[in-house]
Amino acid sequence: MKRLLACLTCLALVLPAAANDAADTALFSADGYRLGRYRSPTPERVEPARTLDTTQLQAQLKERPDTLLIDVYRRQWLNGQFIADEPHANLPGSLWLANTGDGQLAPQWQGYFAHHLRRASQGRQDRPLVFYCRSDCWLSWNAVKRAATLGYTNLYWYRDGIDAWEQAGLPLQPARPEPLP
Repeated sequence: MKRLLACLTCLALVLPAAANDAADTALFSADGYRLGRYRSPTPERVEPARTLDTTQLQAQLKERPDTLLIDVYRRQWLNGQFIADEPHANLPGSLWLANTGDGQLAPQWQGYFAHHLRRASQGRQDRPLVFYCRSDCWLSWNAVKRAATLGYTNLYWYRDGIDAWEQAGLPLQPARPEPLP
C-alpha cells in the first residue's frame, strides 16, 4: 500500500508538469511560429530582426527614410472582404497587412503577404522593414519570421508597437488594410 501511495504521489507531481509542458508546446508550430494566445507577453527579440523601441524607431526613420512600416494587426475577414468592426489607426506611412501574423496562414494570406511585401519593397529584399502590432502581441513576431523565410534580410521588430507610439504622444493615422490581390 505504501508503494502504491508513493506512486500516486509521484504521478500527482509529474502529471501537472507534463500537462503544462504539452500546453506550452502547443503554442508553437514545428517551424517555430506562435499559434495562439497572441496577446500575451512577448520575448525581447525575434531572430533575425533587431528589436526597436520608440526612440530607436524614430532614429531609424530619420536615418533611413526608405524604411517600410508594416502593421500586421488583425481585421475580421468575411465573405471576401475586410469588416471594419472597430476603428484602427497605425503609424503614419504604414502598410497594413492585416491577418498576416497568425502562426498558420492559409495560402491566400501567405500570397497576400508576399505580394504586398514585394510590391512595397520594389523587390529589394534588403529594404528595411519594421513589423509591428500592439504591445504584448505575437502577430508581428510571427510576421518577422515569415518575412525572413521569404528572403528579406533587413528586418526590425517594433515590439511595443502602436501602444508605445501612442503613449509617447506621437500621431497615428486612420488605417485601412491593403486589399487582397
